[in-house]
Amino acid sequence: MAHADESVGQRVRRLREQAGLSQAQLAEKLQVSRPAVSQMEADKRKVTPEELGRLSDLFGVPCDVLLGRQKEPRVVLPQGRGTEPSAGGLRVSVPRKNLDKFREVLLYVLSRVGAKPHVGETVVYKLLYFIDFDYYEKYEEQLIGATYIANRFGPTPVEFRGIVERMEKDGDLTRVRSSHFDYPQRKYLPRREPNLAVLSGRELELIDDVLRRLGDMNATAISHHSHNDVPWLGTESGQPIPYEAVFYRQPPYSQRVYAEEDD
Repeated sequence: MAHADESVGQRVRRLREQAGLSQAQLAEKLQVSRPAVSQMEADKRKVTPEELGRLSDLFGVPCDVLLGRQKEPRVVLPQGRGTEPSAGGLRVSVPRKNLDKFREVLLYVLSRVGAKPHVGETVVYKLLYFIDFDYYEKYEEQLIGATYIANRFGPTPVEFRGIVERMEKDGDLTRVRSSHFDYPQRKYLPRREPNLAVLSGRELELIDDVLRRLGDMNATAISHHSHNDVPWLGTESGQPIPYEAVFYRQPPYSQRVYAEEDD
């Protein structure tokens, strides 16, 4: 959770620690020395524009949030233990129905592809995005109905962190740190079977289709794939992606065949 009085350096340090990176590992990703990262986190060295872009990509956080110009979205879960979001930031309240659906869809996705070595948090983010937006385009109804922010690294579900923390506490899943090609990775492993009773047949069919098409993509490939989808392309960085944008999609992203209007 972000703090209003955080400096840029403190924010970088918090995000680094949340990602399970040492200063040396972050230095390698930024292509700078470890002392440079130490000075950056101590606010004794300014972050260059190039480094800011790399930090945004690495942590999946908009540049404006890193610089403290924009508040991080705040999520309110049913019977949540946290405080209410402060004024001025994006508030996302999650109804009980959406929370239950999010849990079971996430567990189903993890049960199908979560054990694959390339499937970490970034891949899961994008799979959930395509599940939600493909379903909305095809049926004009919400499946999970999560809120996705247009980050530089691609669509990011705002509710994910808060719901995963609740699921971890409830024993639904385990959060583990690993690496893929020497790149630090956060993985989530299910600890129970998903309750498929909350999902309809056509919802499961669409989820399976998304996993079949995209489940073998690594983080780089699926992020690039999401960057060419109209909803992400048409949304300003750091802003929620509107579901209605799916109706402007073009092949190969479009899930429907739209009849052309007569001249």
